[in-house]
Amino acid sequence: MNDHIQERINKAETHIFKAVFPNTTNHYDTLFGGTALQLMDEASFICATRFSRKKVVTVSTDKIDFTKPIPQGTLVELIAHITKVGRTSCVVQVDIFMENMYEDVREKAVSGKFTFVAVDDDKNPTPIIDGQAAPY
Repeated sequence: MNDHIQERINKAETHIFKAVFPNTTNHYDTLFGGTALQLMDEASFICATRFSRKKVVTVSTDKIDFTKPIPQGTLVELIAHITKVGRTSCVVQVDIFMENMYEDVREKAVSGKFTFVAVDDDKNPTPIIDGQAAPY
């Protein structure tokens, strides 16, 4: 893989922290799945934008795994990083880790992949990295 692209991937890794408040939970007092997806899409969008420095749009999500419920009153960290780069697209892996506010325990609760395509001003696909000839 090109060192320049790897450096961009490394610099684009995105971390977002949130607290899970009552207005984001369902009737089980756990984070709404839709809210988790929104947070993941936002983190992955920021990561893809930081990587490409271009306009990007979400074109697909792949296998979102909700492995642990996220209770109200916990802290969550979303970590987004580029896992694949194509000519006009990139794939971003997003993991949500949860931790109790008053304990030193951290667990992965949700993970999924989001694919973004770089678009020009006319909303047509454009190379995600200027001067990039082929995917790796």
